Amino acid sequence: MVRVLLASVLVLLSLASAAPAQEPYPTRPVTIVAPYPPGGAADLTARPFAPALERVLKSPVVVLNKPGAGGAVGTQAVAVAKPDGYNILLTVFSIATIPEADRVAGRTPTFTRDQFVPIARLNADPTLLMVRTDAPWKTVKDLVEDAKKRPDEILYASAGPFTVAHMAMEVFMQAAGIRLRHLPTTGGGPAMTAVLGGHAAVSSLSTGAVSPQVKGGKVRVLANTGAKRLAAFPDVPTLKELGYDVEVYLWTGLFAPKDVPAPVLKVLRDATRLAVRDPEFTAASEKMQMPPAYQDTDEFKAWWDKDSEMLAAAIRRMGKAPAK
Repeated sequence: MVRVLLASVLVLLSLASAAPAQEPYPTRPVTIVAPYPPGGAADLTARPFAPALERVLKSPVVVLNKPGAGGAVGTQAVAVAKPDGYNILLTVFSIATIPEADRVAGRTPTFTRDQFVPIARLNADPTLLMVRTDAPWKTVKDLVEDAKKRPDEILYASAGPFTVAHMAMEVFMQAAGIRLRHLPTTGGGPAMTAVLGGHAAVSSLSTGAVSPQVKGGKVRVLANTGAKRLAAFPDVPTLKELGYDVEVYLWTGLFAPKDVPAPVLKVLRDATRLAVRDPEFTAASEKMQMPPAYQDTDEFKAWWDKDSEMLAAAIRRMGKAPAK
């Protein structure tokens, strides 16, 4: 009798311990944290993606903007969140640049890449190296030759230290062997305004930011920072075509805390794969000129590792004074 009771207790204990792993997911709202204010690439991607994901999961998905410290506040919040799949991160490449910038500055990083597992890349768009139409440089060669004659005299604008415009320009300068002077601003809009107003001569901004100014005849695009020419700018060469080892993208990706259970990660992967095909998400992405460029977990992880090391190496070469 004792043996029978003992066996029954062991079976019940076994079932109880297995119960949490068998719980369905999701059973409550999923929060997508966008670690930047409204209007940036992470937020603009998250807004149409959340309802697309919600339609697949058949469970509420909400977007929470959690800005601060250049993206570090919201990113760290997800890094230390309970790894149950209910708090996930939709961010840009700063998930790699912020920790490296902290290290270069002698600070302990507020988070590290290994605190996350990638779910998927959603989109990736090169930046456009551009100048005002009345600038003296018609080609990248013109700009490089002039910059070599007067290092640190030509100003370039960015949306701030370690943003995509800053990193694209730094990687380009390192590849070309030139030095331009950095004028950091508070966003992509102010960076464009700085160029249009003559406060800076050059910048490398997103396709969405540059295209209207090209159509208005206000700026000239010299090159793009991707691996291939853009359909919207077929006559504009890539920097790689011109002999510069530069490949920089403004991309967005979806991440979860590293210890999220494998079954939960699979649900998120499968749901994301379907959500990026959602017609409303596709239309919204096309409208902001960042069309879907989906990569699943494994492909994205390999791409993310390579992209992050390229950016980290550029930051290490920049040293401790990125805003000069």
